[in-house]
Amino acid sequence: MSARAWGLLLVLCGTIFLEGIDVAMLAVAIPSIRADLDLSTGTAAWVMSAYILGYAGFTLLGGRAADLLGRRRMFLIWLTVFLLFSGLGGFATEGWMLIVARFITGVSAAFMTPAAMSIITTSYEEGPQRNRALLVFAGTAAGGFSLGVVIGGLLTQLGWRWVFFAPVLLAGVLLIAALRLLPRTGAAAQVPDKTEHGFDLPGAAAAAGAMMLLAAGVVRLEHGGSGWQLTAGAFAGGLLLVYVFVVAERRSAAPLVRLAIFRRAAMVRADLGALLFVGSFFGFQFMATLYLQELRGWSSLETSFALVLMGLDAILAPTLTPRLVNRFGNTRVVLGGFVAAIVAYGLFLPVGSDWSYAMMTPTLILTGVAFALAYGPLSIAATDGVAPEEQGLASGLLHTSTQFGSAIGISAVTAVYGLASTASGGAGGELGAFRAALVVPVVMVLLGLAVTATGLRRRKPRGPHSPEDVLGPARPTALTPSGD
Repeated sequence: MSARAWGLLLVLCGTIFLEGIDVAMLAVAIPSIRADLDLSTGTAAWVMSAYILGYAGFTLLGGRAADLLGRRRMFLIWLTVFLLFSGLGGFATEGWMLIVARFITGVSAAFMTPAAMSIITTSYEEGPQRNRALLVFAGTAAGGFSLGVVIGGLLTQLGWRWVFFAPVLLAGVLLIAALRLLPRTGAAAQVPDKTEHGFDLPGAAAAAGAMMLLAAGVVRLEHGGSGWQLTAGAFAGGLLLVYVFVVAERRSAAPLVRLAIFRRAAMVRADLGALLFVGSFFGFQFMATLYLQELRGWSSLETSFALVLMGLDAILAPTLTPRLVNRFGNTRVVLGGFVAAIVAYGLFLPVGSDWSYAMMTPTLILTGVAFALAYGPLSIAATDGVAPEEQGLASGLLHTSTQFGSAIGISAVTAVYGLASTASGGAGGELGAFRAALVVPVVMVLLGLAVTATGLRRRKPRGPHSPEDVLGPARPTALTPSGD
């Protein structure tokens, strides 16, 4: 690739890195924020959940908006919004201010991230070049989250408000670079037949409402609250709006989402695999953090440095994974990632109250390897073969899946942990509850392995160099680099 193409990729990866460290740093800083602002447990929980609601609720809309309204325009506008509200969060003096700031920051990420990914898929030649760009993008996302845990621990020592101010500085640099490097092509001009009928507002409203209500239902499973009635009501309302959305799209002259896209079995399989894999990863990381801090009494900074080994994927994803994808194809590499995750989480199941760090190291390293093998190829598969005018939609569907996956993973381990704690009680009950909750990530990656394996069985090779692979090209042919 040319120097300009690498510069563009650096800017786009910078935004996904920004999104990753933003979430991770807040997770580390929330105890300090709670103590300083005297927040209740429920308010502190919703400071974290507000971001998930905004992100999961609007990612599908954000991805399609990039296709219809312009990828460059959406990227620049929502990066600016992200910058502003991250900074405003640093000045908050009340819990509700933080909740509002985090919700709008999540909404901005829901528009910014699919736009960034669709810029990659429309600016780089399909094949090895695009695959490498997507793998670097995916590795940067995971690396941002892993390094964000460490950075958050360091910044919290200076003061929790720096957790909000630091992303402003990075976002400002990225915004200046993006104004110069982002291509002005590949935007709404490609889909005039959609725009001339107007924007599908009923579909957009139904999609956003459905995603927010379903995300709220998942989050309530984690936080409990005032009763199961509200949780059930959120799920029921979300499903009703899903039905309204489908009806609206079928009747619309210019639907927000072309429903026929869900006939792409490879894309649906990749999105479901991403949901299960990311959910298992976040569920495991949440329980590992809880184990180190609450059961072992480690500080947030010690925990941050302990978990940094999981950031190994930031090195492997752009270096090793492209070679494996070109050699074995997406499906087999994803399968390897799920197998590595099963072994990693399985090794941690018998965790003891006096385990040394050396005993935890194999799990942490294998978790990083698993992420490097699975997440990038799943990203490729979720957008492979999709028409240029629907790349934003495909990216939005992928990120919607990952956001729901993270919410489901954390909520499931929290629910199991709470039930096991109540049931066991007494001496050793807490450790038993940890072990019970750690079963959830294992189950999720086992399901993900089954979903991916069905794709492998359906593959119909045409020869040793066949590009046919249900999760993406098995052996992509070399294509001429497209520059920027």
